[in-house]
Amino acid sequence: MNFTIVLVIMTGIISYQAFNNPAMKQKLLFYPYSMQKNQEWYRFLTSGFVHADWTHLLINVFVLYQFGDVVEYYFERMVFGQNLGKVIFILFYLSAIAISSIPSYFQHQENAYYRALGASGATSAVVFVFILFHPWEWFIFPPLPAILFGVAYLWYSSYMAKKGQDNIGHDAHLWGAVYGLVFVVSVALLYKPELLNLFINQLLAGPSLPGT
Repeated sequence: MNFTIVLVIMTGIISYQAFNNPAMKQKLLFYPYSMQKNQEWYRFLTSGFVHADWTHLLINVFVLYQFGDVVEYYFERMVFGQNLGKVIFILFYLSAIAISSIPSYFQHQENAYYRALGASGATSAVVFVFILFHPWEWFIFPPLPAILFGVAYLWYSSYMAKKGQDNIGHDAHLWGAVYGLVFVVSVALLYKPELLNLFINQLLAGPSLPGT
């Protein structure tokens, strides 16, 4: 069973139900003030399965489908083995939802007006695992090698998080990406040291023209 597809389907179903049930969406989204006052810690996880609208949902499930399938494959074939790899992939994705939201929780736990939702923190983590394995793979949009996209993404997320002038959870994007990098590098250091050589060799291979 492909667990990436399972996550895509679950996210789609729960988000669709929440589109039609505002009370459900309010119950599941990330709301630090209520979490702190009422110990609603489940929101750290459920917030990753509800979205603001169809565009928000489709972008996140598309990114998850496109990159999650590759990351799940590598977890199975190159890191943990088939059965354990699937379990670790699920745990990695779910933990990324929660961990990417922790900085926002501490920042906004006394702010009754702050709310957030969506799987962007977890999908950022998945994308940055992909970047470690394929640093020079060309992205279609924007048309950049993966590693350059990653650097630009981290800079932009950090910059926008500091500005705080829109309603997008840039903190979750940033910390999800960082978590993805830290998770895989930690696994390489503690469990699969040969991965470090793979990452270094891939990086030193340098860029190639798109399609070559």
